Amino acid sequence: MKIEIKAPAFPESVADGEVSLWHKKEGDFVQRDELLVEIETDKVVMEVVAPEAGRLDRILVEVGNTIESEALLAELTPGEGSESVESSTEAAPSVSALASPDVPMGPAARQLIDEHRLDPRAIAGTGKDGRINKEDVVNFMATAHAESAPAAKSAVQASAPAPTGVATGVAEPQGPTSERVERRVPMTRMRAKIAERLLSATQETAMLTTFNEVDMAPLMKLRSQYKDQFEKTHNGTRLGFMGFFVRACCEALKRFPEVNASVDANDVVYHGYQDIGVAVSTDDGLVVPVLRDADFMSIADVEAAIRDLGLKARDKKLTIDEMTGGTFTVSNGGVFGSLLSTPILNPPQTAILGMHTIKDRPVAVDGAVVIRPMMYLALSYDHRLIDGKTAVQFLVTVKDLIEDPSRILLQL
Repeated sequence: MKIEIKAPAFPESVADGEVSLWHKKEGDFVQRDELLVEIETDKVVMEVVAPEAGRLDRILVEVGNTIESEALLAELTPGEGSESVESSTEAAPSVSALASPDVPMGPAARQLIDEHRLDPRAIAGTGKDGRINKEDVVNFMATAHAESAPAAKSAVQASAPAPTGVATGVAEPQGPTSERVERRVPMTRMRAKIAERLLSATQETAMLTTFNEVDMAPLMKLRSQYKDQFEKTHNGTRLGFMGFFVRACCEALKRFPEVNASVDANDVVYHGYQDIGVAVSTDDGLVVPVLRDADFMSIADVEAAIRDLGLKARDKKLTIDEMTGGTFTVSNGGVFGSLLSTPILNPPQTAILGMHTIKDRPVAVDGAVVIRPMMYLALSYDHRLIDGKTAVQFLVTVKDLIEDPSRILLQL
């Protein structure tokens, strides 16, 4: 009795998916709930696991093929195969399983390492806590290729006999030894969809950006005063700036409902709730998971939710529900050192707030020039719905709330 392995049921917002990686091959024995295949959609990567222990008899869809919802992927013959699994693992362990049980790496990096049978211990990770990213693997492969090419060329020259009539020991002119390495790889489905949405946003909206700056000194003082107590009280959740900015945006959105609205053909949809999207950078591109009903969340709830969503985004564990919807977006380019930018809208939303890095700058306070930690804020908005006056007033409201954080708690 064979068991059919099918793709998950895709939501209405996802038309199809692409088989990106098989973790098993035909004939392998697998355990129940063991990962079999990854399916990349426009928004998230879905994982398909084994429903029962058994042998994977047939793989019906190869890597790179496009599939629809609940498509048949493979056939499995149920049965206990633990001994076969152990012997198979002992006979042909992967490089990553042998050499890197403790080496942190992203899924895209692991896929490249397994495909090219690289030793992860030889790759220097540039991510947080030494985490290996996809770019680290690509750079390592390019460097290794560049180093091996001159060595191979020297070996060939050393083994070749000297040409007739040419005296040995006479140096010959040498050309450049370095190679101009290029790699051509197909754009991932998620990256292609991100590019399509960004291009669509710039072409189909009347996008405009207004700027302001905020004095971060009061918020930094508050954070410094309570961060240890906050972390202890809220089970390790760290007190950052995003919690305050999300709460400030929720208050400002209540006062300016146009900024929280969306355009649907010739209709304007006003949302009576605040679902805030938070832009998160991953190895595969920028994703925007959503904080549902953020206006009912405390600062601790916001910080904890952002941390959890960030970890899930890094490990490609975000669900479709966590990625869809949203009435407003906050993007923090300051974590990468961005001083000023014009964020692009996330349709069908009509506004996005861009945060930036904090820099000490001379500013005038009460007639005197003082040095203050300042942050530039940028609000990009769709001018079809939001007038410049509304956009400026919204941004000033966020600025006022951040410069006096007690107003957030008192809803003033």
